[in-house]
Amino acid sequence: MPLTVLQIKASKPAEKAFTLSDSSGLALLVKPNGSKYWHFRYRFQGRAARMSLGVYPHVSLQEARELATECRSLLKQGTNPGTKRRDDKLQQQEAGLNTFSRAAEYWYQFKSDSGRSPATLKKIRDYLDKDLLPSLGEKQLSVITRGDCANLQASIEKRGAFNVADKTRTWLKQIFSQAIARGLCEHNPASELHAIAIAPPPTQHYPHLHENELPEFLQALSKTTSRLPARIASWMTILTASRPGMVRYAKWEEIDFEEGIWTIPAARMKMRRDYVSPLPHQLIAMLIKLNQSTGRSQYLFPGNGEKQPVISENTINLVFAKIGYKGRLVSHGTRHTASTLLREHGWLKDHVESQLAHVEGGISGEYNQALYLPQRRIMMQ
Repeated sequence: MPLTVLQIKASKPAEKAFTLSDSSGLALLVKPNGSKYWHFRYRFQGRAARMSLGVYPHVSLQEARELATECRSLLKQGTNPGTKRRDDKLQQQEAGLNTFSRAAEYWYQFKSDSGRSPATLKKIRDYLDKDLLPSLGEKQLSVITRGDCANLQASIEKRGAFNVADKTRTWLKQIFSQAIARGLCEHNPASELHAIAIAPPPTQHYPHLHENELPEFLQALSKTTSRLPARIASWMTILTASRPGMVRYAKWEEIDFEEGIWTIPAARMKMRRDYVSPLPHQLIAMLIKLNQSTGRSQYLFPGNGEKQPVISENTINLVFAKIGYKGRLVSHGTRHTASTLLREHGWLKDHVESQLAHVEGGISGEYNQALYLPQRRIMMQ
């Protein structure tokens, strides 16, 4: 005889657990502590089995009967309801792992473990948190469409951040490519975004100086009253034609005073290989003096603590501004000045490009960064 709600409510716990049967395999197990659990008993391929359908009263009598009916329907189709529920739970768990957020974090860690520079990782982290994750983070990889990716790209382009759009387009494609390789999804919805990318406006070069402006500038820089680390960081950027970020994160262990070279490890280089820059005699003398001031730090130009381990991006620009060159020269512009000046004075393109640490196409391009050291030593002196 089928159970009633009154029977269930009237049932009192006993010393041992007992069962109240409903019909066709559905029963309510009453435990000594008063807890009541719905069970469904069935046979599949000749074997007896039992599965839980929930706790009473969270699962009512009517709901338990509906669940039991679904189980019987599966049995008629030749499906084990217990096995199907386990498979469904596993799929749900896997779906939780297959979000864009998890794939992006895995990719980011892969980048970090591959030796990307701190500056590059910070840039990736910033735009993951600012653009990619807020837009796509909690979505399943399998449901993200080309339209989703196109809308994300358009939103970045709309604010005029074309360089960011280009970077994030590349990163999106890499995240999905890696997810495909890991078996998390089948298609890459970011693969053709370049076809609808808006062309950025013409590149405007960083403010820089021409050769006839250099004597006055160098004289002013030699008289600057800026702090010693900021002053020497400015000179190092100029005398090595290095990227400001490379200079800011330079470490004492990278400086070889005897050989007069600065070896920057691959982990900090865009071409992923160690890079060697000659140090002019004037700069070596400055670094010897600087070592007396900052030699106890791992960095040549230490900052104010953990949040800022080295001098800020704007430090060198402030030095230039202080001597009257605000708007006329920035740290990145010194590389343009060096490139133009060296070529105009007849130095070979390969020597100049190698000193600027520009990566040419292919393996030979990266390998060439270690070449021409004797010529570059003379060139930079």
